[in-house]
Formats: sequence, structure tokens, C-alpha cells
Amino acid sequence: MQCDYFDAWRCRSCTLMGRPYAAQLADKDRAARDALGERPGLAWLAPHASRESGFRTKAKMVVAGTADAPTLGILDADGHGVDLQDCGLYTRGIHAALPVLAAFVARARLTPYDVPARRGELKHLLVTESPDGELMVRFVLRSQEPVARLRKHLGWLTGRLAGVAPLAVASVNLLPEHRAVLEGEREIALTEAQSLRMRVNGLDLHLRPQSFFQTNTEVAAALYRQARSWVDAAAPARVWDLYCGVGGFALHVAGPGREVTGIEVSAEAVASARLSAHDAGLAGVTFSAGDATSSGTWTDLRADDGVAAPDLVIVNPPRRGLGPELAERLERSGVRRVVYSSCNPQSLARDLDAMATLRPVRGQVFDMFPQTGHAEVLTLLERA
Repeated sequence: MQCDYFDAWRCRSCTLMGRPYAAQLADKDRAARDALGERPGLAWLAPHASRESGFRTKAKMVVAGTADAPTLGILDADGHGVDLQDCGLYTRGIHAALPVLAAFVARARLTPYDVPARRGELKHLLVTESPDGELMVRFVLRSQEPVARLRKHLGWLTGRLAGVAPLAVASVNLLPEHRAVLEGEREIALTEAQSLRMRVNGLDLHLRPQSFFQTNTEVAAALYRQARSWVDAAAPARVWDLYCGVGGFALHVAGPGREVTGIEVSAEAVASARLSAHDAGLAGVTFSAGDATSSGTWTDLRADDGVAAPDLVIVNPPRRGLGPELAERLERSGVRRVVYSSCNPQSLARDLDAMATLRPVRGQVFDMFPQTGHAEVLTLLERA
């Protein structure tokens, strides 16, 4: 893939830009194997490739410049905007929608937030495209002051996007503090619909604002299929999905005669997962908001209410991994198998070292992030 932004040194986020994709994939596969090291019984499947461009279904755009001439992209070292509307990583719908959104910023007189001066209103535009080509657009604002203007001009935006990528969900996220974070805690709905339907492997996964979903939907679908095949081969009666997000893994492995429990700290993600399970008519699937590492969560799930320990646990933690507490809890549990999805081979290796009797028997790299050194690694662990 060739990128004018990269060649001009305007954006160097894609550290592998210009390197042949086959070499990128081979290097990621080798890096994952090296990070986990020699582990008896571990068989690696061939890595799952991605499209080189047009794969990102989520755009996280920093808004800078002026209301008349906003930039959508990143900030340079001095805190000034670098416009990246033509970035080749985004899907066709997002690529076509960004100029419309820039025009909307000007029409609604949304003053971009000036980071060095700490003034202005609009900080970020968060745009997600569904597999059906619909959009969720979130405006991250400093205050509620522009909300009335957003509502006033929303019809204009909906009309302009109708022939490009239909707007399904729009909301405002409030981030009043001057902090290096993407979004705040409070969300204000601008549309009646409050969830974006993500059709993956025949399942409709509902994505609400503030819920996490993988940025590469096609590769995420392959990841879910592989996890489902390992789970179905093990035929567990009870499955826990820790860090379940909007329920991608849990809903894929659900089926007749199988109890599936998903745990996620984000209440918005849990609401999304419950809606998806209801729409799919999946019995035996429950989702709860809680901390996967908390001893209280495990006690609530196992002891007092008579719920049996799981036969298999799925974990998909953040980059830091499970950490010593949860790794030790899994090691001491009676769980026979664990399916571990990791975006960081180094933290995965540390967690595997802490679970000596849960040994990896299968591994596969999924390239969620072409043009960068990052990748997802899926492993199946079995009790020795």
C-alpha cells in the first residue's frame, strides 16, 4: 500500500507502510511465535490475512482548525491539526462520509477544540460503519452548548449522507476536561436509534455508543469463527466469556444445551449484548456488568446462586493482559479449557507462564491492523 501522507511525513502512524504485505504478515506470525517461545504441544495455524487497505470500520478523528475550515485527522507535535480525510485505511463509506462531516462542522458552526489554547468545543469525531454500510457518528464536545445547533442541522447531515453511507445513529459525548482521552462518560442521543447493527457471520450484533468493537470487522468475523470451532469441538455445557464486550464471542458460541455467561465492565456494552441475544432468540445466554478480575464476580457466579463452574472460559482482555490475579484464579479453577484472544503477545506470554497447567495447544495470528506491528493472537489452552 502506498500513502501520500506517510511519504510526505504528515502521518507516520502506520510504521510498516510501504513494506510488502506478505512480509508484514510473516513477520507478525514470527513475532507471536517468538513471544510465546517453545511450548510443547502448541501447534500454530497459518496466519489470517486482512485486506491491505479499506479495512478500518472505525475512524477516530481529532478535529482542529477552524469552524470554517476544520481538519479531521491527527495533531502534529505542536498541537495543530493534520487533515487525513483521504486516509486509505478507512472503508469506502467512512471515506465518503468524512468530507460531508467536515461540511457539517462548518454548517453547524462547531468550533474545533484548540489543544494548546484549551478553548473551543468539538474535540473528536468518532465514526463507525456497519457491514450493511450504515454509520454511527459521535460528536465529542466540551459542553452541551452546541447540542441545539447539532439537532437543528441534523436533518441536513442525514440527507447528505443518505446517498453515501446512511446515518443510523448519532450522539454527543461530553468530555469537559482537558485530558488526553478519546471520550467522556456522558452520552446524549441525537437520533431515535441508539445502536448500530453489526451483521457478523449471520448474527446481528448491536453496537451502542461507548461500546467496544474491533476496528477490522472482516477479520473479527474470522476470529469469531475460529473460536467457535474450537469451542464446539470441546462441546462444553457451560461457558464464561470474560471481557465480553458487546458479546461477539459469547453469542457465536451459544447454542442448544449450552449455558453462556458474559461479563463486561461496560454497562453500555452489556446492554448491546443483551439486545443482540434477545433479537437472535438465543436461550441460555446471560450478560452481567462486572469486573472480570474481581473475586466478588466469581463468587456471585459460582457459589450462592448455585451456578456451576464453567467447563470453558473465553478471555479477551485489554493490552495489559489478564494480570496475575485473574491468571492465578484461572489456574486454580477447575476450568478444563480456555480460549484466549490477545492483542499483545508479550502480555499473553506472561499470562501463560502464570497458568502452568493450562497449556496452549493451538495458536493463530489474525491481522487486525495491517501496516502496523500489531496483531491479534488466538490461543486454545487445555488443562494438563
